[in-house]
Order: sequence, then C-alpha cells, then structure tokens
Amino acid sequence: MTCYLGIDVAQASLSVAVADGQQAAVYVGEFPNHPTGFEQLVATVNSRWPAQPVQVVVEATGGYEASLVETAHALGWRVSVVNPWRVRQWAKGQGRRTKTDRQDALLLARFAAATQPPAQDPLPEEVADLAELERRKEDLQSLLGSEQNRLRQARQRPRTPPSVLRSLERTIQVLQEELRQVEQAIEQHLTHQATLAQQRRLLLSVPGVGPKVASYLLVLLHRFCAYTAQQGDKKALTAYVGLDPVQQESGRTVAKRPTISKQGDKRARTLLYLGALGGIRGNNPLRTFYQALVARGKARKLALVAAARKLLTWAWAVFVQKTPFDPSRFAHAQT
Repeated sequence: MTCYLGIDVAQASLSVAVADGQQAAVYVGEFPNHPTGFEQLVATVNSRWPAQPVQVVVEATGGYEASLVETAHALGWRVSVVNPWRVRQWAKGQGRRTKTDRQDALLLARFAAATQPPAQDPLPEEVADLAELERRKEDLQSLLGSEQNRLRQARQRPRTPPSVLRSLERTIQVLQEELRQVEQAIEQHLTHQATLAQQRRLLLSVPGVGPKVASYLLVLLHRFCAYTAQQGDKKALTAYVGLDPVQQESGRTVAKRPTISKQGDKRARTLLYLGALGGIRGNNPLRTFYQALVARGKARKLALVAAARKLLTWAWAVFVQKTPFDPSRFAHAQT
C-alpha cells in the first residue's frame, strides 16, 4: 500500500503527515527545510513505514519545495507537485476550513490518498538550469519596472531631492546591466545545449512566438511533460496553463459569460496573450484565425484569448513532432 506523504512546505520547515489507501492520516512532525531535515524525514519514514512505496505530495510554493522534490526523486520516491487551488477546492468539498501548518499537511495527505495524483518526472538538469535563469530574468524585469515607475513618479513631484533621482537612476542602471548579463547567460546556456537550442528554433517558427516568449515557453513545455510523465496532450496543456474555456450554466440560466479557468502559470498566459497580440499583426494563419472569430461576432478580447490558446497548441505540436511550423497546413482559419 502506498504511503502518501503530505508535506506543507515553508521557507524554514516542513510539516509532514502520512495517509494510506483508506485516507487515514496521521501527523508525523516538523522537520527543517534543508538537507539535515531531509535526512531526518527519510530516517523517520524508513523506520515507521519500511518497504512501502512512498509518494510525496506538495503544493507549488514558488521554489521552497525545489530541494525537497529533488531529494525525493533521487531516493526513487514518487513525487506530485499539485495546484494549491485544486487542493483548496477539494478541502471545501470535505467541509474542512481550519488552516494551520499541521492541518495543511494532514489535508495534503488525505487529498493524495483520495485522489491519487499522478507522479511527475524530474526536469532534465539542463532544463532546470534554464528555468532558474528565466526565473531570475523575470525577477529582474519586475524590479526594473518598479524602479522605472518610481523614477517617473519622482520626476513629477515638485520637491524631489536630486539625490533621490540619482539613487533611482543608479539602481536602474545596475538592474539593466544585471538583466543584460542574465539574458547573455541564457543565450550561452542554449549555445551549449544543442537539443534545447534546436527546440527553441522550432518554437520560433510558430506565428506569435518571438525570442522573449520562446525560452519561457520551452521551459513550460518541458515542465508540462514532466508533470504528466510524458503522457499529456494539447487539451491537458491548455488546462495546465489555465487557457481552457469554462462554461457557467445551470439549466436555462447562464450565470456568467464563458471565460477561462486561469489556473496554473499566470506569466505563461500573459506571454501567450502578448505573443498573440503581436502575431495577429502579421500575414499568417494566426491572423486568419483571429479575423475569422471576429467576423463571426466574437469580441476582440475573446478572440485574442482564443488566438493565445491556438498559439500554445501549435507550439505543442511543433515541440512533440520536432518539425517546424508549416503555414501551408493552416492556410484557412482553423476554428
């Protein structure tokens, strides 16, 4: 019987609970979130549940879970990094409202035993390195945008001291240089990874996919393959990103207009939307697709979201088939 480890991950600690196939859950304890704590956790599991297959279930926490996940994979344990929203919805259905680290660990363990989420493969090392570089690039872009906004506001205020302006200008220059260095590191990394470089070239053949989108999209597609253990398809991918349509109807009542689920990676949706916005300005199948939707009476924003979803599915096809995008296959709108 599988031993499901529900682990609530914080920056400094891991709260751990265990459940079995009958969903009976027990709290194991708290361990430090560093290698010494991992060793203590492994020793506890091996002593109390020897010879049982182990599956670790954690929520995505923006990186605090990364070392734990890597360690679990190295041990041969099954690993599932689940969407926190999905766990909370399941908890509501069970009538559970208490939220503490201990209760969150118990909740994750019960959720795992009840739903048996699929195990995920580890990211290849070269993709994991690219993902970290892209994460750093995103952080620097966010910091740079904030400082640039502060400088604009400071220049508009009538009594801003010159020293404040100079401080902001120096910070912006440093951030711009750091961003340039990270972008250069990404290019160097891809230069030394022939497979990743080829995959990015294939993605760049898709209408709407430019250099800014391609590297991030490359990581996203690899992460989706790992998440689904190489068994995913285009419908699962659109749901993974949160671009899947959601209908809200009951009988003859339409509660709201159709929308998208907005689960998963918000930055991916933003980049795909911006890619679609640029892609429909060219003479290509994406523009044909978009114009056909508008001609049928669809709102322009809704048509743009649909174009972003189409861009994603085309990128997926190019990625899995390992062939460039063929415009002749999409000479007419594919709706």
